[in-house]
Amino acid sequence: MYIVINGGGKVGTFLARTLKGRGHDVAVIERHEQTCREIASELPEILVVHGDGCDVPTQAEAGTGHADVFTSVTGDDDDNLVACQLAKVSFGVPRTIARVNDPKNEHIFHEMGIDAISSTTIISHLVEEEATIGDVITLYTLKKGKLALVEVELPAERCKVCHKRISELSLPRDCIIVTVLRGEKVILPRGDTTLEAGDSVIALTGVGEEEELKRMLIG
Repeated sequence: MYIVINGGGKVGTFLARTLKGRGHDVAVIERHEQTCREIASELPEILVVHGDGCDVPTQAEAGTGHADVFTSVTGDDDDNLVACQLAKVSFGVPRTIARVNDPKNEHIFHEMGIDAISSTTIISHLVEEEATIGDVITLYTLKKGKLALVEVELPAERCKVCHKRISELSLPRDCIIVTVLRGEKVILPRGDTTLEAGDSVIALTGVGEEEELKRMLIG
């Protein structure tokens, strides 16, 4: 398949690396020039387009016109909605997928025929199933075991990563922290989010990297 990804942040880069590794042809649209350079250096085999994924010329340059799937994974729901709608209406992409940062917006995407994925919604369902056993638990395995959604509970004492920002952590290569559960709160983390003792950190990792994640977080 030919897949266009709008958003070259950590989620977009992880997605591009994973899909390319499975044999798909991938293009990434990213509006920040320095980020484009970094992605092109790390993944020289994919097309990287510097521009706004909400613009027709930029999507055209990325080859959206012959894409099988267009996905927008920026941190802005409005941008993701506009980019996916543009790909669907202007370029006739058969399937569009958007990252939804605020679960309240999910219904808007669905009403417009866009597959919407909210990590908060997915994780809340998993939490309700009480699927927690042990320090590091595989909650959900994706695509025949190549990716795993795991939970790590930070200790109440001697927490080595507590009071650190997520941007300061040395996470495994194929790892993204998608949610932090703090008591009754569900936190959508950003780089400046600080971890606290007792937090449950939920991350998407490559299978086999769960132990490395555990060592990094709790020793």
